Amino acid sequence: LTSAEEALRASQQSFEQAERVLARQRTLNQQGMISMQGLEDAEVRRNAAQSELAAAKSRAVTARQQVSRTEVRAPFDGVVSERKISVGDTVQIGRELIKVIDPNSMRFEGQVSADRLGELKLGQPVAFRINGFGDAEFRGKLARIDAAANATTRQVELVAEFDDRRKAPQVSGLYAEGRVESADRRAMVLAEGSVQRQGDIAWVWKVSGNLLKKVPVTLGERDDRRGEVVIASGLALGDEVLRAPTGALVDGAPVQRVAAGAGAASAVAGRPAAPVLAAASAASK
Repeated sequence: LTSAEEALRASQQSFEQAERVLARQRTLNQQGMISMQGLEDAEVRRNAAQSELAAAKSRAVTARQQVSRTEVRAPFDGVVSERKISVGDTVQIGRELIKVIDPNSMRFEGQVSADRLGELKLGQPVAFRINGFGDAEFRGKLARIDAAANATTRQVELVAEFDDRRKAPQVSGLYAEGRVESADRRAMVLAEGSVQRQGDIAWVWKVSGNLLKKVPVTLGERDDRRGEVVIASGLALGDEVLRAPTGALVDGAPVQRVAAGAGAASAVAGRPAAPVLAAASAASK
């Protein structure tokens, strides 16, 4: 490019010099001081310089285009996540050079069974957790539902956008688990550790006054991610149960409440009691 620009400047100067010589020759010719042949020779030199100037301009344009092709510009602002070439490599047209990630385009991609497709609608809330971010929960909305299910898994791909893109992780390709909140209903839930089972029978230890009661319960849906189970019947809102019952508990045994750290006065005294909570559960995961 530098050589082409220098040649262009030299051609421009030669053309300007030829123009000045031709102007002087015309003046001298009008005064009868030079022949017509001398004037024609000056015009030929001017025309040659003009042609060389045009060629130099074309070469400079070509050189600039070639230099511009040596620069790779991203179509958007982002972060280089992967480089496929090294300095000095020869690349062919169409070869991938680098990968650029736009942090503002981060999204959650998942699959759901085709059996639940009828419950899904665009704009439904989505809650998900991402590996590497602990128990942090991210929120989003369903932005796309694929029109065809996977022929092998019979699952449909979904895409959810973050509610707050500023809080989205800056790393792509991480595994995540989420659920689409396709329905909202009120239900009593307990931590699974509060429920004891024997076969198909389930019960909890309810604290009733100063006595311990073994109360059979009917279980509903289970939330694997939260470790909670719905109590369909057997308890009422506000009942207190043992959070983590252990040992040989007896129905009707007396219970003594003690302050934290005061020590147990009996086999069940001092065990923490947890209130039954009401929470919304999602029908689609």
